[in-house]
Amino acid sequence: MGLNFMDIRSGPMSVRQLTTAGQNHLLTNTGVWSKDGEWIFYDVRSDAAGSQFDSARIERVHVKSEITETVYQSQHGAFVGVVSCSPVEDRVVFIHGPEFPTADWSYAAWHRRGVLLDLAKVGCVTNLDGRDLVPPFTQGALRGGTHLHAFSGDGQWVSFTYEDHLLATANDRKSEPNRRNVGVTILGMPVSVPGRHERNHSGSGFSVLVSKTVASPDPGSDQIGRAYSDAWIGRDGYVRHDGVRQSKAIAMLGDVCSENGNPVAELFVLDIPDSLVSLAEQTPMAGAGEMPFTPQGIAQRRLTFTTNRPFPGLGPVRHWPRSNPEGGQIAFLMRDDQGIAQLWLIAPTGAGLRQLTHNPFPVQSAFSFRSDGRAIACIAGGSLCEVDVQSGQTTRLTKVAEGKTALRGEAVVYSPDGKQIAFVQPVSDPMHGGNEGPFFNQIFLSPSVFAG
Repeated sequence: MGLNFMDIRSGPMSVRQLTTAGQNHLLTNTGVWSKDGEWIFYDVRSDAAGSQFDSARIERVHVKSEITETVYQSQHGAFVGVVSCSPVEDRVVFIHGPEFPTADWSYAAWHRRGVLLDLAKVGCVTNLDGRDLVPPFTQGALRGGTHLHAFSGDGQWVSFTYEDHLLATANDRKSEPNRRNVGVTILGMPVSVPGRHERNHSGSGFSVLVSKTVASPDPGSDQIGRAYSDAWIGRDGYVRHDGVRQSKAIAMLGDVCSENGNPVAELFVLDIPDSLVSLAEQTPMAGAGEMPFTPQGIAQRRLTFTTNRPFPGLGPVRHWPRSNPEGGQIAFLMRDDQGIAQLWLIAPTGAGLRQLTHNPFPVQSAFSFRSDGRAIACIAGGSLCEVDVQSGQTTRLTKVAEGKTALRGEAVVYSPDGKQIAFVQPVSDPMHGGNEGPFFNQIFLSPSVFAG
């Protein structure tokens, strides 16, 4: 297929830098805009990629005035980050590390939790997920740490990835190995956890794992050893083959085992019943040496089969599959036969797989759908780009940036009305060395070419 690419657009629209402070500004891959589109939320981790979890603050910047505010300051040695907003209420959720960290309870994948901050109520901060580390465990609480929280379209469920403290720290050979899974918290159903351990705490909602993993997937099977990069499908799910709307569904990546024994990332869908809480309450509690059980009634389906492709697996760029607002298409990254990462589309039912982009340069970032589903925004070929979902035509919105000023690939997120795109680019600090650095991640906005 021929190339379908447009050069940098001309006209009065221009990119605008929102932040200028001499610190890094880290955007989450989704949900960075307030529901009214007036604010963008971020954290201030010290390294550009955000791998060092050392931010003590959650901040926001006002899109029109460019005024910045601190909305949460951590205490007692804890760090916070990876903030995302509810699409329907003035509240945010973010990762919170342990207060008063110790040698045996410092920040780790299994020692973090989700925290809800209600912006309409001063000082209203609550734990999202409960934690219970001592048998008999509490229904609706977890035994480890949660990460990368995202609200569902109705704002009532929150998805996350999970790792288990008991398995991660077990010293006996009888315990299962710890492995990453996907879970959800259903808000409005608080869980009270007894204080039998100093790191126990209650939660604002009922939490349960929804993915199914195994310690050693059978080669060539659909079993997965790791579930991650979860994302809600549609504002209100999608329509199944039988014409019924599946109101709660998650797209995620799962690592299968190829015939030759290598892990390969594939796309999966989780169809989650509305009766999840009652199903979870009927599920026996797992023992301390077992991964928490997933309730019956959740359908986990594999959508991609790439183990025999020239370049197996999805990626290679870290990303989260995203669906259009109606839920009929899921976008993901996969390399073409030349090894170039392209955008692909598939329905949640598994139908209609097609390659969307055919560019000579790769997609280099996470991405998002425009609010009307017409376009996808991403970093590709060193530029911020928009991709027409019908034609695959790719339009550069910025000039190519390389080296120290290369655009960051962690987050490219449309505003709720689809008219603007938030992204991050390192900029040299004029107060400390000018063009020689240091460089700090700053938040930028670009108008959408579809905004007219």
